[in-house]
Amino acid sequence: MKKELYVIHGWTYSIEPWTSVVSILRSKGVTVHQLRVPGLTSESDEVWDIEGYVRWLHDELQVAGQPIVLGHSNGGRISLHYLKKYPGSFEKLILLNAAGINVNNQKISLKRRVFRIAAKILKPLKYIPLVRKVVYRIIGGSDYDQAPANMKKTLHNMLESDKHLTLEDIETPTAVLWGKNDSTTPLALGVKMAHDLPNATIREFDGWAHAPYITHPVELAEAIMKELGP
Repeated sequence: MKKELYVIHGWTYSIEPWTSVVSILRSKGVTVHQLRVPGLTSESDEVWDIEGYVRWLHDELQVAGQPIVLGHSNGGRISLHYLKKYPGSFEKLILLNAAGINVNNQKISLKRRVFRIAAKILKPLKYIPLVRKVVYRIIGGSDYDQAPANMKKTLHNMLESDKHLTLEDIETPTAVLWGKNDSTTPLALGVKMAHDLPNATIREFDGWAHAPYITHPVELAEAIMKELGP
């Protein structure tokens, strides 16, 4: 039986980092569809909210039947919201270091305040990219830093959407793949996600951080193949 996979990437402005994984999967006979997310890998000046992304995904999957979908990070968030609106529309969902769990604590709030202060301090140094890159990496603000104005608002909308996402009634078979070294979406979030989804399994991977498609393409491709079945 021919295998098909739809991939929804995370918060990135290029699908190129996925090239190795996609090439390996295709060499094993998998038809891979890499969806280009508006505002990220597909040009858009709009401010997006989660409902808009769900509508976009619905349009993308019109001829897909009941697909197997892999969502990484923000792509996982979009996929979960999609299944809330269209229950049972996927044959299977593969969540890779997915976003979607609401993290509402003082540490995150402090981090955002520090980021805003650092952004003001760094403004005079905008022509020294290395300085900005180092500081933003330390405080975890690279996604926000790289985003144009409309996508900064979009990112805020994505984080807000986490407050309203409940997983307990998403019954689609789900494979949760998570890197033990992920500091962007820590393993504890993956464990909670797998616990809350009624038909989910979780596999944890040593050495993987948030982007194993870059650091561990062979291992990730093998993990995906296992989830696609014989």
